[in-house]
Amino acid sequence: MFPKPRSDLRPNTLEFENWPLIKATGFREYDARWWFGVPGAKTAPELNLMGVTALGMGIGTLLGEFGVKREVVTGHDFRAYSSSIKTALITGLLASGCRVHDIGMAITPMSYFAQFALDVPAVAMVTASHNENGWTGVKMGSRRPVTFGPEEIGRLKEIVLGAAFDLKGGGEYVFEENFGDRYIADLTNRPKLKRKIRVVAACGNGTAGAFAPRVLEALGAEVIPMDTNLDYTFPHYNPNPEDLEMLHAMSKRVLAEKAEVGLGFDGDGDRCGVIDNTGDEIFADKVGVMLARDISALHPNSTFVVDVKSTGIYAIDPILKQNGAKTDYWKTGHSYIKRRVNELQAIAGFEKSGHYFFNKPIGRGYDDGIVSAIAILDMLDRNPGKTMADLKNALPKTWGSPTMSAHCADEVKYGIADKVKARFEEMKKKGEKVGGHAIVDLVTVNGVRVVTDDGTWGLVRASSNKPELVVVIESPVSEARLKEMFAAVDAVLRENKEVGTYNQTI
Repeated sequence: MFPKPRSDLRPNTLEFENWPLIKATGFREYDARWWFGVPGAKTAPELNLMGVTALGMGIGTLLGEFGVKREVVTGHDFRAYSSSIKTALITGLLASGCRVHDIGMAITPMSYFAQFALDVPAVAMVTASHNENGWTGVKMGSRRPVTFGPEEIGRLKEIVLGAAFDLKGGGEYVFEENFGDRYIADLTNRPKLKRKIRVVAACGNGTAGAFAPRVLEALGAEVIPMDTNLDYTFPHYNPNPEDLEMLHAMSKRVLAEKAEVGLGFDGDGDRCGVIDNTGDEIFADKVGVMLARDISALHPNSTFVVDVKSTGIYAIDPILKQNGAKTDYWKTGHSYIKRRVNELQAIAGFEKSGHYFFNKPIGRGYDDGIVSAIAILDMLDRNPGKTMADLKNALPKTWGSPTMSAHCADEVKYGIADKVKARFEEMKKKGEKVGGHAIVDLVTVNGVRVVTDDGTWGLVRASSNKPELVVVIESPVSEARLKEMFAAVDAVLRENKEVGTYNQTI
């Protein structure tokens, strides 16, 4: 009999060593994420190793409920504690009767690839993605190439917190030796680039450093490595290509090296950020428009899925219209977009965060930052004489913010997001203006996206993996209008005292 997890345990106690600790809020919308802690941290942990074992038991039990063969791929990202967490997870998976295929240290898309290459139905990848050191988590799925959404995560939460485990035993452990080489071979088994594109490959000392430069070099690119040596202290910046600190560091290196493009990978390698040849960062949603133009020219009448944080250019771009492309705006989140791409059989899906999902003939439907990087290099290869800046400047002009996050506790963030949505609905009903302009549309598929009469819009939604509210603003009018809209949206947020300061602003 395995004990029920608790949320009130503290380190340096007998109970902490003999009882599973799992905070309920770690079960997010489409993956699981907890503060595990680092030496000297003042914040109390939300998970201990015994809690991770309970999670593994829960995953195996859930697979049984789904009627899925209890066979799972697992790997871990490069952090000081990730290997220990994976071992504790494997213990729970084995206890619930799973055959576990351990691919070792890996980027997340390598574990998705392993589902196909090893013909395994399920995945449980230990990663905190781009979160700071001290965080951990698991990305899970039972039906390739999609990953768990709210229903599956909700049921897993019930099983784990209620200790309702089916511990049939009889599990089996298999270590897949040198699996990284197999993954690299799969990505490079294709024609090389026609020319030697000079590219800065930035990895923030995260897991992608072990794989991305090797792939790009094998395809014929001239790779300038940047922070590619593995160092789980992340000494220069957090490996998050949506973070301006990483983008600014990449920009300086691109200019210094006279590179054609800078490609930055996040901590678990499923996202890619871009710096053009002039040193300007191109937000991932606009890179998506550039790729959609390139892909729809090769595959007319293609469907693309984009998240609600993304630019409005997809809907108005004349080139996409000329190519017969159709765009579907959907919920933010890698599991949501991944599922939607596969439901619609879209050729690709793009998130503003940098998660890109390519279906055949480009990919297998899951997010892979290295596959995204290859698609960007292929686009440059197919446009001789044009720089990355040329392709960017050919898009309709808009002014956009970075993805900004304001602190808001996990326990209240969804309620605050609902209150903000209701407030804007009330304003629209009463004919009130936002930043001096009338509200013409409210997109509420995920939080609220407020669109005004001049095409300017602002989005507020609850973050799915951190205690934050996410804010994004875009205007096709001017930078001044962008800032005006931000001030108006922020004023509505500030009606709620639970909302804290931003990680960055405009």
